[in-house]
Amino acid sequence: MKKLILPLFTLCTVFSCIAQSDFNLDFETLDGDSAKDWTSFGDGNYKISYSDVIAQHGRISGVIESLPDESGFRALSYKIPASFGGKKIKLTGYLKTENVKGGWAGLWMRIDPNVAFDNMRAKKLQGTNDWEKYEIELKLDDNSEEIRIGGILVGTGKIWVDHLEITVDGKPLNQAPKKALSKARMDKEFDTGSNISFHDLNEVQIKNLELIGRVWGFLKYHHPEIAKGNFNWDYELFRILPKYLKTTSNTQRDNVLIAWIDSLGKVMPCKSCKAVDKDAFLKPDLDWIKSNEISVALSEKLQYVKENRHQGTHFYIGMESYVGNPKFKNEKSYSGMKYPDDGFRLLSVFRYWNMINYFFPYRHLMDKDWDSCLAEYIPKFIDAKNELEYELAAIQMIGDIKDTHANLWGGNDKIQEQRGDYYAPIHVKFIEDKLVVDALFNDEKSRSCGLKLGDVITHINKKPITDIVLDMSPYYPASNQPTRLRDISFDILRSTNKKLDLKIDRGSDHFETTINLHPKRNIKGHYKWYKKRTESSFKKLNNNIGYVTLQNIKEKDVDLLKEAFKDTKGIIVDIRNYPSTFVPFTLGNYLNSNRTNFVKFTSGNIDNPGEFVFRDGSKVGLKRGWSYKGQKVIVIVNEISQSQAEYTAMAFRAGDKTTIIGSTTAGADGNISRINLPGGLQTMISGIGVYYPDGTETQRIGIVPDIEVKPTIEGIKQGRDELLEKAIDLINQSITTNETIKD
Repeated sequence: MKKLILPLFTLCTVFSCIAQSDFNLDFETLDGDSAKDWTSFGDGNYKISYSDVIAQHGRISGVIESLPDESGFRALSYKIPASFGGKKIKLTGYLKTENVKGGWAGLWMRIDPNVAFDNMRAKKLQGTNDWEKYEIELKLDDNSEEIRIGGILVGTGKIWVDHLEITVDGKPLNQAPKKALSKARMDKEFDTGSNISFHDLNEVQIKNLELIGRVWGFLKYHHPEIAKGNFNWDYELFRILPKYLKTTSNTQRDNVLIAWIDSLGKVMPCKSCKAVDKDAFLKPDLDWIKSNEISVALSEKLQYVKENRHQGTHFYIGMESYVGNPKFKNEKSYSGMKYPDDGFRLLSVFRYWNMINYFFPYRHLMDKDWDSCLAEYIPKFIDAKNELEYELAAIQMIGDIKDTHANLWGGNDKIQEQRGDYYAPIHVKFIEDKLVVDALFNDEKSRSCGLKLGDVITHINKKPITDIVLDMSPYYPASNQPTRLRDISFDILRSTNKKLDLKIDRGSDHFETTINLHPKRNIKGHYKWYKKRTESSFKKLNNNIGYVTLQNIKEKDVDLLKEAFKDTKGIIVDIRNYPSTFVPFTLGNYLNSNRTNFVKFTSGNIDNPGEFVFRDGSKVGLKRGWSYKGQKVIVIVNEISQSQAEYTAMAFRAGDKTTIIGSTTAGADGNISRINLPGGLQTMISGIGVYYPDGTETQRIGIVPDIEVKPTIEGIKQGRDELLEKAIDLINQSITTNETIKD
């Protein structure tokens, strides 16, 4: 649920001996106006340069400087292959700062894929400081593939970075121990292709592929030798398939699977394997093992593996520390394959289906029976004739789990290419079941397009909006329909063409018009979910009511608003956004004088795949009299409120003065887990189950408001924020009611 400040990078693995001198960590080697092999990234308006005037060591230093009206971050970035072993890696370097405000300066280091990360945020380095040495130390493990390092500036100011060095277990890189490679990592046989092809699959073949997909996934997460990393399990599928596909009877088929299991090595009796917890919220779904669809011999073989399954650290699956969401390890994305061949596309179905089957905490909340989806999607993936059809098959399967976190990224972005690079200079939203213009961007293109706030778009290129939504829906994964419509609204006026013909209802006036579309970068003020805000996150409204938006709240703001709002009669917390800072406990404690549980979780079990049990949740609130003294707290939510925003709303809801208003939220809570699929595709899932203390679901349902309030078309026309108006009204009503009672 915590917002990541650093994006994902393409990963590569190079196994070679390296020395400190092999890298340009000191910025000394320039390539034109840039330092060789250095890049930068971020979401703000910053200048990157390399100074030959100010340096701590040598001639050159790296410089990050904010430009006017800045509120984001920028980072210098350098990558190093993790081709070495060791237990700990340390980055040391020097920083010089000038007028750093509204954030911090720091070194940063990240070990991919998702191994460890630090950016010195906790040190809160601000202000003006001369050169000083800093360090970051992180744990290495066998999964480390790439090290990213650099300097970072969050907020405003200027920093210089210089003299970076890396040590492993206290020794220079060229003295780092060699990386111990598992047998799985050394297996390169199918790196360039699976050598598997299919032609016109029939029902029997699909049924047989479904069976081997189940067996392959079951063994992946249960068999001790696979768990140790002794097999590249992707490639073992390609090795067994030719023989398996040649079988002509169920007996031959099952015998091939039995021999395959035997070839993996002897499974010793497990003395620590426990039965499924009697109080488990979800239990493994392994009824197929006892089905009469397979032979008794194969059934017994699989049941033996289940009863004597691997325990402890696993090569392909782990659980994130402290949180408990699954960490899918050593899953290659094969990003070099623009269009994966038949075998790798089949692997994609098998990998995803089994990940969801064993480690998705909400598999019981799908509309479809996940058990049937394996057979359904095998032919869809195999029959995909190009990159676009492969991506479309993947996003449909991902959509079936009904999780707003579960979308599709990466690959060759053929879906995005199909949707187009041209956007309308207006913002639209579904209001009262109609597509309505709800915002005009701060741009001449928006003002001159001829549309007004409250205009209802009924047709696009002569096609009714209802039909367009129906066509788009399978390709927009979401937990619930309001959130799906939210995401569709972002793209419904997007095209590969530069014009769209629209049919408009404007009250009693009905007309057709053509609007010009533009690249997003050319539309000033373009936003997707909500407007970017640069002003203070909190203020007093005229009638002595405190207002705070979490969109741009900072940690320091919490203490400041406590002082500013101490005499207000009520507080409005606006979470129609994604919180910029994690505040469920800091702000949540202030808003609640009744210390209480507000959440509990379920998490999976790598020792018994498919089992999910409840674990302790969290408390919020204070009993020491330090909480808010006003009479009412109103929290505003809508379909934009997602993940961390929903968790935050749950914490605030526990407050004894809190009322939540608005509409159902995105219904996707819980820390995310990332999944790689062949072709460089990436997706995610909500990795832990999030529930109210009484066990009430939040996934798909979202945070249901105490009072439902939605914007209206008439309100949009008048430029009103009807939800904010309702919040103010509720606080004023509570004050009037209390005064009446006192009288």
